[in-house]
Amino acid sequence: MNINLKTILIATFSFGLGAFAYKTAENKITVAMLQQAQQVIGLNFTDAQLDSTVSELEDFRKGYERLRRVDLPNEVAPALQFNPIPVGFKMPEGNSSFEIDLPKKVKLPANRDELAYYSIPQLAALIKSKQISSEELTRFYLDRLKKYGPKLESVITITEELALQQAKQADKEIAAGKYKGILHGIPFGVKDLLATKTYKTTWGAGPYKDQQLNLDATVVERLQNAGGVMVAKLTLGALAMGDVWYGGKTRSPWDLTKGSSGSSAGSAAAVAAGLVPYAIGTETLGSIVSPSTATGTTGLRPTYGRVSRHGAMALSWSMDKIGPITRSAEDAAIVFNTIQGPDGKDLSVYDAPFNYNKNIDPKKLRVGYLKKDFDGKYGFKQNDEAALEALRKAGVELVPIELPDLPVSDLILTISVEGAAAFDELTRSGKDSLLVQQHKNAWPNIFRAGRFIPAVEYLQAQRVRTLLIQQMHEKMKGIDLYISPSFGSSNLVVTNLTGHPCVVMPTGFQQNGMPTTITFIGKLFGEAELLAFAKYYQDLTPHDEKHPTAFLK
Repeated sequence: MNINLKTILIATFSFGLGAFAYKTAENKITVAMLQQAQQVIGLNFTDAQLDSTVSELEDFRKGYERLRRVDLPNEVAPALQFNPIPVGFKMPEGNSSFEIDLPKKVKLPANRDELAYYSIPQLAALIKSKQISSEELTRFYLDRLKKYGPKLESVITITEELALQQAKQADKEIAAGKYKGILHGIPFGVKDLLATKTYKTTWGAGPYKDQQLNLDATVVERLQNAGGVMVAKLTLGALAMGDVWYGGKTRSPWDLTKGSSGSSAGSAAAVAAGLVPYAIGTETLGSIVSPSTATGTTGLRPTYGRVSRHGAMALSWSMDKIGPITRSAEDAAIVFNTIQGPDGKDLSVYDAPFNYNKNIDPKKLRVGYLKKDFDGKYGFKQNDEAALEALRKAGVELVPIELPDLPVSDLILTISVEGAAAFDELTRSGKDSLLVQQHKNAWPNIFRAGRFIPAVEYLQAQRVRTLLIQQMHEKMKGIDLYISPSFGSSNLVVTNLTGHPCVVMPTGFQQNGMPTTITFIGKLFGEAELLAFAKYYQDLTPHDEKHPTAFLK
């Protein structure tokens, strides 16, 4: 039981306003201190029991000080590794197959601004047929980034020099008959928590705004190897929370008085406004789903362990995921096909096939839906009901299911503990005061509070998480995917903890003109069926084809 106190007591003694002072080495640990400390974590040891722990706790405190002298950059992961795979789960087998047909009759629009909302296949067709060069297309998007990026506060760095080099190289390769595929020559942007060799990687946060990392994240590297042209590093709420970064607040292109939510704020806003054809976002607890909703884009949060996080800022090693934000499910499938799979650097990534079949018969898929959640009172309800009705009219049978009955909101302490560890030096140095957000629910306070969570309670939470994973496996037997409200349900929390993939898609608008979305959840490593079904839904409805007209001028 002594271990119950070990993690928390040292922080308890040294906690100060704004930062940890860490002067505890000068103070002797006493029973009186422990009496107070145990109240924080809900324990009730006797004075005699506490007295017995004193010498061991003092030894641990000396050990903490020694461990703090070890250099631990953010990219160093714990030796413990999260496993999302339940007992009885069978990994997909076979070889990956992916094929997208380029449209045959695509022409350059008379109004070039309309190019901003062309799909990836349409842009690829224009480039492959040499109606437009990669350099011309890149300059087009660079101009839009310069024009509209400041209005949206969505761009941290325009990578113009690199982009033009990559575009010219793409044109040479294509002219020489060395066409690399559908992303060759097409511009993209990345959330600025992904490292790039030649540009700063700021994590959206004041303490890191001049940070230079001498590597390319695996996702960036794979997109560039596919011939992609990186045109911008896009905003994120500082250290992956919200839409407020060190330079401002990222706006939704549907209403500039409203934020784009977060934390993949700039990625979603830039795609929605046609500043890039697609962008890369990340999610720990809603950071793709939420900004996709605020901007009316389509976001894919892949299965945990599908996409390498090498070169990405770590917030929660057991919950962070990387995925594309696009304007359609098919575009998301194209990007995901390029970025998924092991790289030998992020050892949490599994080798699983991605056999995307856009012609899948949705009537043969078994589709569940969270009936009780949809029957409740929440925002977006009317548009959600219309989405379900569109599927029913198309002949899709929806089977009611329920999520496991466990205290999932209490498992969110996972982020507090892992985030506090990831940004330990920031907290102890007092540099967390440089973050713009300093309110009660902002990172500085969350990281401090995370120091008060005992190791035992963290591990007990992970054991409950194991139960959640297993129970979700049982709930999803007999179905291929299910449908959930994007919000107003525990689904977002549950599936981020279990690692299930989701696609979030626009379903229309609220009365105030802001977009709404619905969420489809797939089986673990079931992105192929999930994205094919999402494409089917989008072919039935017009919502993904709606764009903010203010950015078509």
